[in-house]
Amino acid sequence: MNIVLLGAPGAGKGTQASLLEESFHLVHISTGDIFRANIKEGTPIGKIAKSYIDAGKLVPDEVTCDIVKDRLSKEDVKGGFMLDGFPRNTFQAEQLDRFAHIDLCVNIDVDLSLLMDRICGRRVCSCGESYHVSTLNGATTCKKCGKELYRRDDDNPETVQKRLDTYFKETAPLVEYYANAGKLFTVTSGKQPPKAVYDKIAKELVRRGRSKK
Repeated sequence: MNIVLLGAPGAGKGTQASLLEESFHLVHISTGDIFRANIKEGTPIGKIAKSYIDAGKLVPDEVTCDIVKDRLSKEDVKGGFMLDGFPRNTFQAEQLDRFAHIDLCVNIDVDLSLLMDRICGRRVCSCGESYHVSTLNGATTCKKCGKELYRRDDDNPETVQKRLDTYFKETAPLVEYYANAGKLFTVTSGKQPPKAVYDKIAKELVRRGRSKK
């Protein structure tokens, strides 16, 4: 089963991806991680992406699509994957349909008033785990690997508002795109704990034929 994870910044896509990856054996593919890996390895696509980033420009849709297409050609995703951060607009979604089959789009719907607090209070680890200061009880290291947690440079109110504005302008229309394709499943997160949201998503995946490990 191949899934697109959709939701505004702070909706909890990373948290849900971690839970689903563990229980359903789906490879979590974050486009941000792909970019960083390609740039670090100095791949041809990575060099192109870096040239735009260094110039302070957005990486063109075509380059982003090429990077995702290359990642989805790897053997480890043959059993199913979850895309996090891609597609970001309908053009990317249309291109994705050309080189991969998407079975389901999981849309995590969160009230706008909750998103700012979630993001600004977020602490992350280099291993991919994400936490919130309200649940850390003063801890500063990752429960999974023990590494030091940090706050992303862009997890501040001004930048977060810009990211939310961009999301609702460019990415939110994907809800309609996947609804029209009959592939949309929306789960309202609200103030529910992550496990409650996960249970709803897991139930839908099982209903659609994906077995747990």
